[in-house]
Amino acid sequence: MIPTPPDASQTDALDAPGVLALAMEALGRERLALASSFGAEDMVILDMLVGLTDRPRVFTLDTGRLPQQTYDLMDASRRRYGIDIEVYFPQAADVEEMVLARGLNLFYESIDNRKECCGVRKVEPLSRALRTVDGWITGLRREQILTRAETPKIGLDQAHGDLWKVAPLAEWGEQQVWDYIRDRDVPYNALHDQGYPSIGCAPCTRAIEPGEDSRAGRWWWELPEQRECGLHFDPTTGRLLPVKSPEERLAVGAEASSF
Repeated sequence: MIPTPPDASQTDALDAPGVLALAMEALGRERLALASSFGAEDMVILDMLVGLTDRPRVFTLDTGRLPQQTYDLMDASRRRYGIDIEVYFPQAADVEEMVLARGLNLFYESIDNRKECCGVRKVEPLSRALRTVDGWITGLRREQILTRAETPKIGLDQAHGDLWKVAPLAEWGEQQVWDYIRDRDVPYNALHDQGYPSIGCAPCTRAIEPGEDSRAGRWWWELPEQRECGLHFDPTTGRLLPVKSPEERLAVGAEASSF
């Protein structure tokens, strides 16, 4: 049985390595994994994890549409940290059926199409990966986008069977992430130097303009409150609930999306 995660009173005062150490002690190395897209936050967490345990579990979702720079970083991470990376791919038959019916670039045509593509390429593989763990570690930060403003450091992921969902960098700012990377010479995706703060599939990611938020380059043709792929759900309700304004978030309180 998965132990009950600690409440905020036990985790709010912990720094990022402390959050990871608590989760590792409670769940064990074999049942806790970093879900990595190899973004800047994920690389910081990986660097911390290898200081806590030998060969931490790391898995990633290869959608089949990732930039070459992301694959380069995967290999660099293997060499730097001596880790194995568990790679989960979409089901080939599902991709073939979707592309046959809607085309290769279906995601540009409607939100429903884009969510279907994310569902096939990301959500279903994640579900398979999470069946192997009692908790998963993510690089979510509260300042990234409004829908993540209430992210707890450790929460209960009801959407995936009451797993622990661990976000050790929840309270970090972007500058803190990059200070850590530069101070420790942590490898990172080359696209970050080309104006890509958040990197996903190549067709759905662009560089951002000055003054845009860090998630503006993801699914940029959609409204900000729609820019989630379905991987992250509210830890209380188990639902993905976009929040459209600070006033609405305050009005709905605990029902707002934590991610």
